[in-house]
Amino acid sequence: MNTALTASGILTKRENSMKIYEASTAPNARRVRMFLAEKNVDMEYVQLDIAAGENLNSENRAKNPTTKIPFLELDDGTCIGETLAICRYFEETVSDNPLMGRTPLEKAQVEMWQRRVEFYFMMQVGMCFQHSTGYFKDRMTPVPEYGAVAGKAATKYLDDLNAQLADSKYLVGDYFSIADINLICALDFARVVKIKMSDEHTHLLRWYQDVSARPSAKA
Repeated sequence: MNTALTASGILTKRENSMKIYEASTAPNARRVRMFLAEKNVDMEYVQLDIAAGENLNSENRAKNPTTKIPFLELDDGTCIGETLAICRYFEETVSDNPLMGRTPLEKAQVEMWQRRVEFYFMMQVGMCFQHSTGYFKDRMTPVPEYGAVAGKAATKYLDDLNAQLADSKYLVGDYFSIADINLICALDFARVVKIKMSDEHTHLLRWYQDVSARPSAKA
C-alpha cells in the first residue's frame, strides 16, 4: 500500500515522496521497518553508510541535526527524527492495526513496557556495543569498562523480561505492540555483543519464537 497525507492528516492510498533515511543493519531502523510492516505501509528507504559517517554530512545534518538514524522526510520536506516519533506519526495517520494501545489503560501499559525495554535493555545493549567495540571511535571516546557494565545490566534484565512473559503472550497481555517490536530488535542486535537468552529463559524464548514468526520480523 502506497500512502500519503490528505488535508485532514489521514494517510490515503496514492503515490507519495515520503522517504526514510536509515542503515539496514541498525536496530532502530529495523524497529521502524517492522512497525510500518505491521501497519501495511510501503515506504522508500534511503540507505546511509553510518560507518563512513554519511549521516554526518552537511546535507543530512540540515535535515536531522542530531545525525542519528532513522529519520523520516515528508512530502513537503519536513523531517522527523527519533524512532518513536516516526512511529507515532504513522500510528496517528494510519488507522489500521494500532500498535501503541487501543484504550487508555493499554496505551499506558504499552508506554510503560516500551520505556522499560528502551532504558533497561536496548540502551544498555547499545552502550555495550559502542563502548566495547569502538565502532564509532572516530566520533566518540569509548570507555570499555562502561561497555562491560552496560552489558551485564542488559543480561540481568533478561530475567525480568522472562518473568513478565510467564503469564503473558506479549509484553502487554495478548496485545502485540510497539514494545514487542522494540524488544525483538534489541534481542537480535544484542547477539553482536554476545548477549543472549539462556535455556532458563523459557517464557522469553517462547515469546521470541512467536514474534520471530511474524512476517514483519523479516522487514
